[in-house]
Amino acid sequence: MSRALVVARRYAKALYEIALQDGRTVEVEQELQTLVSALNDESVQKFLLSPNISRSEKWNVLEGVLGDKLSKHVVSMARLLVERERINVLPDILDAYVKITGEALGLADAIVYTAHPLTDEEQHAIESEFGAMLNKKIRVQSHLDKGLLGGIKVRIGDVIYDGSLSGKLERLEKSFRRQAL
Repeated sequence: MSRALVVARRYAKALYEIALQDGRTVEVEQELQTLVSALNDESVQKFLLSPNISRSEKWNVLEGVLGDKLSKHVVSMARLLVERERINVLPDILDAYVKITGEALGLADAIVYTAHPLTDEEQHAIESEFGAMLNKKIRVQSHLDKGLLGGIKVRIGDVIYDGSLSGKLERLEKSFRRQAL
């Protein structure tokens, strides 16, 4: 595991513990997502990672952009990251925070790849089916994948459940090859 991931987990865990004390774990997750999205722009990244700009200047600009949109804990963490020149680990902090929150609340995020947009009924069916299988509440993020012929692929954590037509055809081909040997 890289040093950046270890650092990100420490920040995420500390932020989670503070948010838990305030009863704002879900709100802090949303604020982190907002912050990561705001800082995702290429020009913002160049500015924040530039060695020619002082840390205080970076923070002043960032503070002006953030304004009163985020809680004091998220703002304090952002300031600390700027001061320690670790703002680049913010997406990793978000990922670690989402995992910590999900484990604590019994949530799991499912990324669902389909050839066509999911209906509300299909999304609820996926949530209930995988929720029952994993004994967790599932949050579905739907992504269109034009490469799929039909069916779905679901990624929950590090596990991929491949119910796509191409996946089924691959498995069928492998079984034929095993039988031919």
